[in-house]
Amino acid sequence: MPEIRSNTVLPADRRPVTLETADGLKLVGELALPLSGDPVATVICLHPLPSGGGMMDSHLLKKMARRLPALANIAVLRFNTRGTTSEAGTSEGAFGNAITEKYDVAAALDLVEALDLPNIWLVGWSFGTDLALMHGCDPSIVGAILLSPPLRFSKPSDLQAWAESGRPLIALVPELDDYVQPPEARERFAVVPQAEVLGVDRAKHLWVGMADEVLDLIVQRINPAAYPLPRTYEESA
Repeated sequence: MPEIRSNTVLPADRRPVTLETADGLKLVGELALPLSGDPVATVICLHPLPSGGGMMDSHLLKKMARRLPALANIAVLRFNTRGTTSEAGTSEGAFGNAITEKYDVAAALDLVEALDLPNIWLVGWSFGTDLALMHGCDPSIVGAILLSPPLRFSKPSDLQAWAESGRPLIALVPELDDYVQPPEARERFAVVPQAEVLGVDRAKHLWVGMADEVLDLIVQRINPAAYPLPRTYEESA
């Protein structure tokens, strides 16, 4: 069977979507669903900092959408936050320093709830982890997975809100991260009793060459029955 490579696109029902925010903006997005049957869980992707090139097509998020519907029966919603551009287009509005993006996160939650998608998880990467911490502690979600959390925009009060919620909070922290490395992350997340901080050996902030490991760790938490993900796939006739 063919090996799954970085550019492999596995079968899914991929739909362009428009998210409408409470402050009147339209955001560009894509929803990828399993081709057959209902998904067992749903991931909302929150991308890295737009001014640093972050967008819905940032490589880990794109790989989630390309693989997880087929390999793990997980629905994946990606979208560009306000003012962000990708190949799919540009979302309306302008960068809001993680403040007005609260409306973007809410719009994503509204969309998956309207579609009655199950077991909603937030997966944030870098800037997206701050959005999850600041605006994602919502009764509709199961929990959040944070990739390379810089803890730049979020405040201790945001961590306290997660602590009080009891919802799972899992931080995957690269050993060689440019901003927050595992020892500091463990110290700062200690205020959230249920938080798990997993240091990932040899990894850096951008997770280059580490996509397989990251997707495995995500699936292990969200749909353990599909862990570990296969490294090959069967081509359809």
